[in-house]
Amino acid sequence: MKIQKVLALAASAMLCMSAVACDGGKKDDDGLIKVGIINNDPNESGYRTANDNDMKKTFTKENGYDAQFSYSLKNDEQINAAQKYVQDEVDYLLLSAADTAGWDSVLQDAKKAGVKVILFDRTIDADASLYEASIVSDMDKEGQTAVDWLKGQNLSEYNIIHLQGVMGSAAQKGRSGALDQAVKDLGWNLITQQTAEWNAEKATQIVQSVIDSGKKFNVIYAENDDMAKGAVAALDKANISHGVGKDVIIMGFDCNKWALEELLKKNWNYDGQCNPFQASYIDSIIKDLEAGKTLSEKVVVMDEKGFDASTITQADVDKYGI
Repeated sequence: MKIQKVLALAASAMLCMSAVACDGGKKDDDGLIKVGIINNDPNESGYRTANDNDMKKTFTKENGYDAQFSYSLKNDEQINAAQKYVQDEVDYLLLSAADTAGWDSVLQDAKKAGVKVILFDRTIDADASLYEASIVSDMDKEGQTAVDWLKGQNLSEYNIIHLQGVMGSAAQKGRSGALDQAVKDLGWNLITQQTAEWNAEKATQIVQSVIDSGKKFNVIYAENDDMAKGAVAALDKANISHGVGKDVIIMGFDCNKWALEELLKKNWNYDGQCNPFQASYIDSIIKDLEAGKTLSEKVVVMDEKGFDASTITQADVDKYGI
């Protein structure tokens, strides 16, 4: 009898270890929490690749999850994926939205079905009652930090090529908004303002077109590192100097390690951090919800900073490069 009791207790303990929590929360037949994860294309940028890898390392069977992943840069495709996950009765829907608008209906359906929604990376324009928590970067702050840095360079004139990300995304809105306001308030000159959709090749084409037009510019404000890299490729082809003390100031966002190394070499001037490592925060929130705990924060804002080529160190590159 004692042996049977020990075996029963051991079996019970193993069952508890296989799930995130031993009580509360819906589980699938394997005792795993069902999660549908909707993200942007992982090939979109180095930031997105790091973000996707972080999610995949966290939402595993070993950590108590049955996770499915969907990817798109198009809002309608993401919404369709969300509807499917709701129909499949996932326990949690994790969402990094391609666009801030259009989510009310599917999130209302999710709420009615008992599917808990957690936003990551990006905000949306929806009532806060439709999601449990939001783990995001402050895109407005990212843009303002960059623009404040640019203002502090005290240039005699500001002639700016503005390379925007995917229009309507939270990152694009925040990083564009601060610059648009500075142009309006300070009289800065936008030579061109176009979306390169986070893409290096498209950024090269836009900058090459400006070079061919003969218009003067001294700042390239690119809303991610890949577009900044594409812009630099056009400058190099035209033998236009860039970086600290050179003809053109180069600004990027995301803090890819290779981009921070360009700052260290003084080939670029500024890079704004966007922290991709959100999975552990989401995992902790889900575990709290599964345990029936009340969340202490509905919105978790990632800690981020901007880097200046004149002050960045190798230690910064090693610590913050993604």
